[in-house]
Formats: sequence, structure tokens, C-alpha cells
Amino acid sequence: MDDQTAEHFDAVVVGAGFSGLYMLHRLRALGLRTLVLEAADDVGGTWWWNRYPGARCDIESFDYSYSFDPELEQDWSWSERYATQPEILAYVDHVADRFDLRRDISFRTRLTTATWRSEVDRWSLTTDTARSIDTRFLIMAVGCLSRANRPELDGLDEFRGRILHTGEWPHEGVDVSGLRVGVIGTGSSGIQSIPLLAEQAASLTVFQRTPAFTLPAMNAPLDTATIEAFKARYREHREAVKHSHGGVLTSPSEESVFAVEEAERERRFEAAWRSGTLFGLLSSFSDLMIDPAANEIAAQFVRDRIAEIVHDPATAEALSPRTFPIGTKRLCLDTGYYATFNRPNVSLVDLRRDPIERVTTTGIRTSAREIELDLLVFATGFDAMTGALLAPTITGRDGRTLRDAWAAGPRTYLGIATAGFPNLFTITGPGSPSVLTNMLVSIEQHVDWTADCIGELERTGATRIEATVEAQDGWVDHVNEVAGFTLYPTGNSWYLGANIEGKPRVFMPYIAGVEIFRAICDEVAAGGYRGFDISGTAGVEVG
Repeated sequence: MDDQTAEHFDAVVVGAGFSGLYMLHRLRALGLRTLVLEAADDVGGTWWWNRYPGARCDIESFDYSYSFDPELEQDWSWSERYATQPEILAYVDHVADRFDLRRDISFRTRLTTATWRSEVDRWSLTTDTARSIDTRFLIMAVGCLSRANRPELDGLDEFRGRILHTGEWPHEGVDVSGLRVGVIGTGSSGIQSIPLLAEQAASLTVFQRTPAFTLPAMNAPLDTATIEAFKARYREHREAVKHSHGGVLTSPSEESVFAVEEAERERRFEAAWRSGTLFGLLSSFSDLMIDPAANEIAAQFVRDRIAEIVHDPATAEALSPRTFPIGTKRLCLDTGYYATFNRPNVSLVDLRRDPIERVTTTGIRTSAREIELDLLVFATGFDAMTGALLAPTITGRDGRTLRDAWAAGPRTYLGIATAGFPNLFTITGPGSPSVLTNMLVSIEQHVDWTADCIGELERTGATRIEATVEAQDGWVDHVNEVAGFTLYPTGNSWYLGANIEGKPRVFMPYIAGVEIFRAICDEVAAGGYRGFDISGTAGVEVG
């Protein structure tokens, strides 16, 4: 890179979703000249892209919001218990306007390469818009679920109808009235979109490889009294969730499922089912995510509810998960999902019994039949946690790329840093609690820690920080060890990368939770950033 033509910044942030916007806000407060690169046309991250019917958060609105500004939380009022995509995007727009963030964001710009230059302790970046950028710090705030997974199917190029992905839904919307619609995938986006698509489509065929456990959201409008009462205790609530396990307030039981009578067991499960919360069921007893026998009792409770809701016994059975413990794949919240299969225009194809052979010009041929379609929707999720981080070519010390360094699976220290890649920070990266928690709580913790770290480097005049191999190896071992005490690694989930062909099977999130992780990160910082090498331009150790 020619230093004379490159644009020079103190920090470059990739991504203008919740983490990128807050990172920009914090770096500005440090006085750093900061640029944000964003591929989309505007702010919002995953909420800018995901506009499929029914797109909605599964964390309650009061919690799925920033806590860093008490005035912001008082000025904004949510309309529903679980906010829809348009309302969340409106909130993000409001934040960007309130803090005048857009002036430091370059939209419609993708990072293509990032190369570390050890001689000057800086990153050289290029973009798909032919910009050359030089920066001290590179912060990847690209989100955990932001790179769409498009499975390869024989004959897909031959299909004469329309093909869409829920993660890249047209912003003008899609009218499916009178259309024969096929949906492949029954994860969160499928579970949210299928009921609404079924209301409009002439016919809806759901192609299911693995059924998911989903609980009723019990969504409802928020009245003025509820909003005012919550705002009155917002600060107290925010402090409490910082020291919770999942970034939301729950009351986890300390009793085994086997320690109570069957009637009490059923009462607790039923209360959790009706609570409309993501974490309530698995918090009902202490051993549901540890003991397979205990887990099976909770799983059977949900399967019994499915059998009650779905009229056709064969369809109900096909919708009932039996191949993985409940909770080891992310639980979903839904509005009328199971009842949708009682509609006369909805049919389910169980791909375990009747696999897809190929896509044809007019639809999909399975081993048993051919199904004519006008619209094919991929609700197949994302290359989670690592896909967006590995999309650009990031080259660290000694010419080694991040893709090569993570060839056997991601390796980080605290989910924040990777050995061999100085001055590179990953917000809610693999090895952090991230997707097992309320993302907003985890995002703020990671951004605050990163900003404080950069502020300390500025204060001391250090120019480089890098995780040591020893600290990284120790953290990876710890993440795996903690996960190994639970049933999580037994689920063939995107937590492990199992939804992506050829992706290494490594359990990526840190399972010990928000409070424990926060304490560990704080101890690392208080110990002079233990596990990091920090040096100045001359390579002299300063911390």
C-alpha cells in the first residue's frame, strides 16, 4: 500500500449493526479518528437485511436495547413485548440519528483485504469500492448471524420460479398471494415466516430436515402503564442483567427434575410454556442441560404439546424432535407455528423419509413425488459466528491468514483476540458467550472492554497488543472443557458449525454465561491485560 494515497485512521470498525454503532460511539469518546465500513445501504446490521415476514426478536424489547445511555432508554418506548424487525430497525435509526453516527460510516462498502504491517504496527485495508485505508486498530463488529447460508441443490439454476433467502429478503416485500410456495428450513426464520406465508399463499410446502423445538412467544402489545413501570426501574434492571447468566433475568431452579413429584414437574413446565420466554423452560430444573434423562423429560413435555396442537398424528410426529436434546440447538419462540400445519393449504415434507433429489424447472422432486412451486424460500440460516469474519482475507503476522489460523476451527482469547493478529478485535467472536445470551448485553460488555483496552494503549503510548499463543490455547481448552460438562456439544447445531458443509465441528460459544465471563475479562484487564503481549513501535515490552 502506498502510504501517500491511503486514507489514515486510528480505528476502522467493520459493521454498522448494534455492536459497530456502539463501538463507534465509544471510540469517538476516546478522541480516535474512526471509520465504519458497512456493506448495507444503512445502519442496522442483521435487522437491515432480515425483512422476511414475521421477523422478530426472541429477547424481550426492554432487554434488547442499549443500556449505555439512561436518557436513551427513557426516551424510546417499545410497542410490543417482542419487537418486530421494522420496530428494531426504527430504534437503530433513532440511535444513529441521536448520536450523529452516520457521518463516520461508509455505506455500500465491503472490506475485502486486511494486511498487518509489523514494521509500523498498522493494518492496511482494501475495499470493494477500491479504497485503500491505513489504521492502527481493526475491529470486526460483523455479527454472529450475518452471512447467509445457501445450500447447493442439484438443478437449482434450472428453476424458473423465484428464489429468496430469509436473510436477504427484498426490502419492498414480497406478495405471495395465490402462489405455490416452498420453504426449505425450519430454524428460527422458517418458524417465524411460515405462519404468515401460509396465510397468503395458495399452497405452502415446508421441507424439513430436522424439526426444531419451539415455544409460544405469548407476544402482546405493551400498554402505557407497563412501559412507565419498567422505565422507573430500568437502571436497577440493567445492573441485574449484567450479573445474570444469559443477559436476561430468570429464576433458575436449584432442584433436580427428579427431586419433585410428577405433578409439580408438570406444573413448572406448563408455567414455563405459558410464560413466553426463551430461557424459562430450561431454567425450570437444575439438571436439564446436564443429565440426558432429565433433558428427555423436558423434551417429552414439548412433544406432548405438539401432539395436542397438530391434528394429524403423522405430521405431529414429524414435527417432534427426537434426535438431539432440547436446548442443544437454539430454542425458538413462535406465534402459531405448530397450528399452521392444521391449515388445508400447508403440507410438510419430512426430508429424513422423503429427501430432495433435485430442483426442477417447475419445483422440487423428492424421492417420492414432484412438487410444483412458484417461489422457493431458503430459511437455511447462516454460516454462524465465523462466516462473516472469514469473508475478507485477513492476513496477520508472517503472512498467515485468519482462515488458515482457524482451519481446524476458530481459536481466540476471550472471543476478542487471536494470536498472530495484533490490534485485531472481534466483537462477540467465537469463544465468548454471544449467541447463548441476550446479544445486547454481550455486545456492550465486549465493546466496553475493547474500548477500555484501546484507551489504555493510548494512555501508555503502546502501539501493539496481541494475544499470546499460551493464553489462547488455555482459553480454547477452557471453553471446550466447560461445554463438555453439558449436553450442548451433543446437538448437531450451528453452534458447532454443523449446518455448513465441510466446516470444522467445534463448539464455538462460551457456555458459562455473562456474569462469569465479565468477571474473567475484568480480571484480565486489571492484571495488566494478562495473556496479551503489549509493546511500542520499537518492540519494547511495555505491559
